[in-house]
Amino acid sequence: MLYKIRPAVVASVGEKIEIHFADGKGKRVREKDISLLHPGPGVDLNALDTVQGKVQEAWELLEGEQASLQEVAELVYGDYTPASAWGVWNLLHDGLYFEGSVRSIRGRKADAVAKDKAAREQKAREAREWDEFLQRVQQGELQEADRSRLGEVERVALGQTARSRVLSALNITESPESAHAFLLRCGYWEPRYNPWPARQGASLESPDLPLPPLAEEERRDLTHLQAWAIDDEGNTDPDDAISIDGERIWVHVADVAALVKPDSHLDLAARSRSANLYLPEGMVQMLPAAATEILGLGLQQESVALSFGFLLDEAGEVTDIEITPSRVRVQRISYEAAEQRLQEAAFAPLLALSRRYREARLARNAAEIDLPEVSVKVVDGEVRIRPLPRLNSRQMVTDAMLMAGEAAARFAQANEISIPYAVQPEPQEIRQPKSMSESHAYRRLFKPSNAALSAGRHFGLGLDYYARATSPLRRYVDLVVHQQLRAFVTGGTPLDKEKIAERVAEAGAVGGVIRRAERLSNLHWKLIWLKEQESWQGEAVILALEERKAVVMIPKLALETRIRRTDDMQPDQTVSLQVQEVDVPAQAVYFRRI
Repeated sequence: MLYKIRPAVVASVGEKIEIHFADGKGKRVREKDISLLHPGPGVDLNALDTVQGKVQEAWELLEGEQASLQEVAELVYGDYTPASAWGVWNLLHDGLYFEGSVRSIRGRKADAVAKDKAAREQKAREAREWDEFLQRVQQGELQEADRSRLGEVERVALGQTARSRVLSALNITESPESAHAFLLRCGYWEPRYNPWPARQGASLESPDLPLPPLAEEERRDLTHLQAWAIDDEGNTDPDDAISIDGERIWVHVADVAALVKPDSHLDLAARSRSANLYLPEGMVQMLPAAATEILGLGLQQESVALSFGFLLDEAGEVTDIEITPSRVRVQRISYEAAEQRLQEAAFAPLLALSRRYREARLARNAAEIDLPEVSVKVVDGEVRIRPLPRLNSRQMVTDAMLMAGEAAARFAQANEISIPYAVQPEPQEIRQPKSMSESHAYRRLFKPSNAALSAGRHFGLGLDYYARATSPLRRYVDLVVHQQLRAFVTGGTPLDKEKIAERVAEAGAVGGVIRRAERLSNLHWKLIWLKEQESWQGEAVILALEERKAVVMIPKLALETRIRRTDDMQPDQTVSLQVQEVDVPAQAVYFRRI
């Protein structure tokens, strides 16, 4: 008899029927819960699956016809026995050739059988292909067709979904790090592939939008001044330059707001990206590349600029501020080249004024954080990590840009122009760090800087008024400042505070994405570089001592990491390290002291 879908034999009949299964276990059931398959006797439940029959022939005879279980058993197996009765039940349960119940069986129509058979064959074929696919990916022997199946794993690796049938089938944790490691092992991603910008949700394409013509307008002619755009070697988006005219300092900034109007397609594209995305392998711009070609300082014989002119008084305060659209002639030069010319007449006055300004900032507790910095680039497939020396020329330009930012903020405040100011609260403790370990500890006390619609102190810079205003080609907040200032000085109407707040909030939401993508990408390529060095060795400086670990800085790589602490370690001590293991997907590297 049949109990649910299990074969059993009747042991006794009473108020309830006692049945036994093949494993020897018994059960008492009601008559309505069972279906008779064969009256017996002598049923060996363990031998039921041994019978063979002519299923195809029997089905062809019974197509569309009704028959009893016994009749079907005799047609398929040539006899009606417990084994053949069980065989007929299995055919009925399978449902390909026969349908109905054990009391009335019907041969299915040929078209229905053909359709189901094709579907089963397709399913079996897909199962075989799936098993073969899993075997190939485990062995790292991908075929081109396999790549589409692995798209779901890539989406997990990029943080776009949390589930993957492939990872689940292989008992691999469904996390971005595990998916990343798997895609490297199976060869779907190249060993150096950088997933971090996409995982953070950064836009990976510069906007491709047409540019309006640059309007003809009256501009102040400053082409008689020597103007210098001083940047890192290889810089491709020069957006600021400096001049000296007697005691007056001029900072010329690419006049992006002349081309990018508020709420234009260009403005919306820039706002949605927030800033240029600088990756070691290349740059993604927030504006079309053509905007840099037209507006970048020094890329044309004459450049259009929004120029900030001001004086610096004896107390190091920015005064006598003017802001004007201008025409300038800009010469481009690297920091290293400028460093060799700082005593020349073109640079010496600027250097002296920038030092006065810096001393005034330091007197107001501006923070000096002395931690290593490096440039990470991938050039023709080579990972190049270059330490950035602390050059006087770089500090001079930094201070000139801070002066321009202070000038923009003071001008906006005096004329009641709504702009985003950059502010930073004071930490709970003010220090003057003297070493690398002290700089590390002091930096941890800092609160983040943020954009505010009211002027306020920026503690880290030592400024009471400051706005980011010197990079409108590559930062949207700077562009907003330019749009507001330019509208005012050209007789237009600046936007109100509410609209500026909306723009700053939209750009700020994306700004964190850009910063994380850049930071994680730089770390990614540092780890690639270390992985490709055979047992790299180098020096590290101890920054802090924890209970079991020591926080160290590798100056050559500007890489902060942790190593096992020993009793002889002291802050600022130099130790020698050797790479033990680099885990690129987990962004982890392990060193041992040598």
